[in-house]
Amino acid sequence: MDAINHIFKSYDIRGKVGSELTTDVARNVGKALADWLPKEGKVAVGRDMRPDSAELADALVGGLLAQGRDVIDIGEVTSDMIYFAVGHNGLAGGAMITASHNPGEYNGIKLCREEARPIGLESGLDAIRDNALSGTFKSAAANPGSIEDLDCVEAWVTHTLSFIDPQKLKPLRLAVDAGNGMAGKIFPELEPYVPWEITEMYFELDGTFPNHEANPLKFETLADLMAEIKKNKLDGGIAFDGDGDRAFLVDETGEVLTGGVMSAMMADYFVTREPGATIIYDVRNSRSVPKVITDKGGKAVVAKVGHANIKHIMREQNAPFGGEASGHFYFRDNWFADSGLIAAVIGLYVATLSGKKLSQLRQQYTHFAAIPETNFVIDDKDAVLSRLKEAFKDKEQSELDGLTVELGNDAWFNVRASNTEPVMRLNAEAKSQAELDKLVTKVTGIING
Repeated sequence: MDAINHIFKSYDIRGKVGSELTTDVARNVGKALADWLPKEGKVAVGRDMRPDSAELADALVGGLLAQGRDVIDIGEVTSDMIYFAVGHNGLAGGAMITASHNPGEYNGIKLCREEARPIGLESGLDAIRDNALSGTFKSAAANPGSIEDLDCVEAWVTHTLSFIDPQKLKPLRLAVDAGNGMAGKIFPELEPYVPWEITEMYFELDGTFPNHEANPLKFETLADLMAEIKKNKLDGGIAFDGDGDRAFLVDETGEVLTGGVMSAMMADYFVTREPGATIIYDVRNSRSVPKVITDKGGKAVVAKVGHANIKHIMREQNAPFGGEASGHFYFRDNWFADSGLIAAVIGLYVATLSGKKLSQLRQQYTHFAAIPETNFVIDDKDAVLSRLKEAFKDKEQSELDGLTVELGNDAWFNVRASNTEPVMRLNAEAKSQAELDKLVTKVTGIING
């Protein structure tokens, strides 16, 4: 099994079904997880709608049961619901069968421990990987575990609405694009509790993603949603990714509220609710985020990209909110875990309280010109970083995550190497589009050598 070592990523497991991620692998991961979890007790297992997710879930459950772990099967759910099930029910851990927005030939496994704490390569996934691939487990339990079903949808909707005052919501006409992913099953359960008229788009569960890739970070996948909003003069829309743990809002003009805009908007919301609160943002996120936080008297703390990093610092700082440019939004009162549904509900609630259109909020929280994250195929990443350091040696530099260079006058860029691909990712902002274009041209020239 060592040939598939690469399917164990920094924060989860992902691979092609059949050739890389097989039922044997899933069963072994279940066994290894059962042995590794620090807390005694039950483990929640959920799955998405991909054609092979049920089979992989059954295999993983079989591994857990063999090692004596009792299992709570929460069925077809969004990924954020596995965190909820573990935290809300005080369980020992959880496993979600999903490959998020990846194409249909892929699948994966997301793991967490008690209190929905993440399991990544630096926090236990390495040990689980080594034991799963080598087949090294504790002796099988004399008494295998038992399995029970749990429908936690109603409790999840109640929990989601606890972040706002539902009585203050106002009627909105919205289109919601589930991308044939799990939000198509869960969002309708919210609808009776909110005064919104919803146009449902691609709510049919289909893990082959027949309409478009379920990745709202790629704005080209939102074309149908944008067209629906403009054609029917709606107040806006929501786009979910495949496993429902990310969501972006789209305004009434068809423009996307980026991860930076939504991070800033929700940071404002939480600092207003908790004066002086600490808010976490990742290194590639818009500088609109720390600006809003400090302007409102909060404390802005920058973190490395990745949910394990964000969650860890949020716990340390007791931060009520953390935002990533990628559209992952984290909430202290959700066991520090991310949720697409909670983010969307809070975003629309902020719009209600403000009395503003979504386009007005987008403009309010956009302080700088920015590029979308841009990838460069690079063989020698270290050489690129060395060239950039030298070219900008008179500027303030940080190596917290890749290389961040502050050029003054609110211009900056960050270059990070991917953990999984031979690419480097560039993010940049400046006060004006002209300044941004000049900066990006210079940095791109140095990256390409």
